[in-house]
Amino acid sequence: MSKSREIVEELRGVLLGRVGATDAFLPPLIFVAVNAIAGLRAGASVAICAAIAITAIRLLRGRPIRFAVSGLAGTVVAVAFAAWSGSAEAYFVPGIITGGLSAFVAVISIAVGRPMVAWTSSLARRWPLDWYWHPQVRPAYRDVTWVWAAFFASRTALQVGLAREGDLSALAATRIIGGWPALIVLLVVTYLYGAFRLSRLGGPSVEEFRAGDPPPWSGQRRGF
Repeated sequence: MSKSREIVEELRGVLLGRVGATDAFLPPLIFVAVNAIAGLRAGASVAICAAIAITAIRLLRGRPIRFAVSGLAGTVVAVAFAAWSGSAEAYFVPGIITGGLSAFVAVISIAVGRPMVAWTSSLARRWPLDWYWHPQVRPAYRDVTWVWAAFFASRTALQVGLAREGDLSALAATRIIGGWPALIVLLVVTYLYGAFRLSRLGGPSVEEFRAGDPPPWSGQRRGF
């Protein structure tokens, strides 16, 4: 199997049913457009209506609504920030705070020896957490977590700068491009570098770890 096909299949397994692009993209776009034409109150109202409509459509079509509901909740919080401050830029503040907290948590997780990417991988793949803490496995997840921390920190810094300048169009573009498209690129980099790092570390595969096999190990050949 080619590496590109392997990556596609891995991403499909991790992301299938979890990416609601419309859920994330439409409300901020609508908010910016309507705000420019009719003002903050109208933009906030239409953005919430759009998020409600997306959730209702997914529900009527029998599709998972978990991420639509979370998108609706995020839109309501963002609108509340904007209404409370009277500033359209505040609509993007919750997302900026979340990004900053993600970077902070990533760095703290490295400091305490429990890298954040190991936790996300365990949740997605249901691999035993103890495997991730193996001395010949953990460094790979530590290194990748540094990449995640840099991603969230740089995205947050860019959004803060745009918010201070009051550039709503650029903020919306950053919200969209820096959302799932950028995260998918991040996941590909994570997978490629992480798999390479694991092979160099020479630790056990998940199955070898579960079986308690002694070294030398064949190592984890697929997945990260």
